[in-house]
Amino acid sequence: MSATSERPAPTTRVTALPPYVFAWLDELKATARARGAELIDLGIGNPDRPTPPAVIDAIQQAWADPRVHGYPSFRGDERFLNAAAGFMQRRFGVTVDPARELLCVSGGKEAIAQTSMAFADETSGSLVPDIYYPVHGRATLMSGSHTHWMPLTAARGFLPDFSAVPVAALQRAKLLLLNYPHNPTGAVATHAFFEDAVAFARRHGLVLLSDLAYSELTFDGFVAPSVFEIAGAKEVAVEVHSTSKSFNMAGSRIGFAAGNADVIDALMAVRNNMGYGTPVAIQRGAAYAFEHAEVLTRDVAATYQARRDVVIAGLRSLGWELESPRGTMFVWARVPVGFSSQEWTQHLIDVAGVVVAPGNAFGPGGEGYFRVSLVADDARLAGAVDRLRRAGVSYR
Repeated sequence: MSATSERPAPTTRVTALPPYVFAWLDELKATARARGAELIDLGIGNPDRPTPPAVIDAIQQAWADPRVHGYPSFRGDERFLNAAAGFMQRRFGVTVDPARELLCVSGGKEAIAQTSMAFADETSGSLVPDIYYPVHGRATLMSGSHTHWMPLTAARGFLPDFSAVPVAALQRAKLLLLNYPHNPTGAVATHAFFEDAVAFARRHGLVLLSDLAYSELTFDGFVAPSVFEIAGAKEVAVEVHSTSKSFNMAGSRIGFAAGNADVIDALMAVRNNMGYGTPVAIQRGAAYAFEHAEVLTRDVAATYQARRDVVIAGLRSLGWELESPRGTMFVWARVPVGFSSQEWTQHLIDVAGVVVAPGNAFGPGGEGYFRVSLVADDARLAGAVDRLRRAGVSYR
């Protein structure tokens, strides 16, 4: 390349992506802080509580053993895989084979992106809800897939209507992506919904990718099901589990994928060609977490339920009419008339110093909404509501 040649441009898989709204939000926060604003940041879903001490102890003990200092096995450490299988059995009554139907992954986000890479390309289509955690939609776009957005509406409880998917989209589709409990809306799905989803996937020859990152963060007695509680699901599905939110282990970057052995093999083929897996010491800590999930997750869920109640009561006192979400660590609410999602987000930063995430950061169906992350204690969340009240913010 000569000195005058232009630098190659990124591929259209990068340049065709919609703007990353969270980068815009970071700029807003930086600008506000530069002028002296003290922000209450409820924009990003980053857990504010520490990893359980017993999990940290397990990681530290494992790191002290030089036998774990080399490359990890591609599928995963035996203890971790057995712990994940035990969790699936105790929690959902589901039997999975650690040797064929499980895979250690470096966080749920990575697993979703790599599964999309394994099944989505320029010759195929993907069915993705139009309100999504960013990787759900962006991974299929970056794979070159023809992505069909399935509308999610409040009237349907933010559940897609499979009967409304056009024939043309079904003819090319290979991948169906679902996420319940749902980020960002907090919607949950019942066994009946997953029965419909499995039947739909089997009827149309789809790989059903279920993101169950929030399985343990449910409230008011609701218990989130696994897709594998449905007969026939293993013929079509893979399910992704994460330690990030249920165990406050977001920085450890570990989870697992479970399900159809052929789908797991395809995911592992992508992972094998891109990296070496998650450090064994981290896997040992996650193994401890899954072995003791019933105890470790109870307090986490109770904490988020209490925080949810503070935010819901606060927004209702300011004029919002909304239902309490039965899952996740988020509250999803409409922006007042006259604002776009991003305009509303900027308004709250400017007048109250409160940061929320604009709904359009989560896909085209998210416009007109905003998301509150429950990543602060009760007092700070109540303080955020007080700031809104003092600033005259309301839905009226």
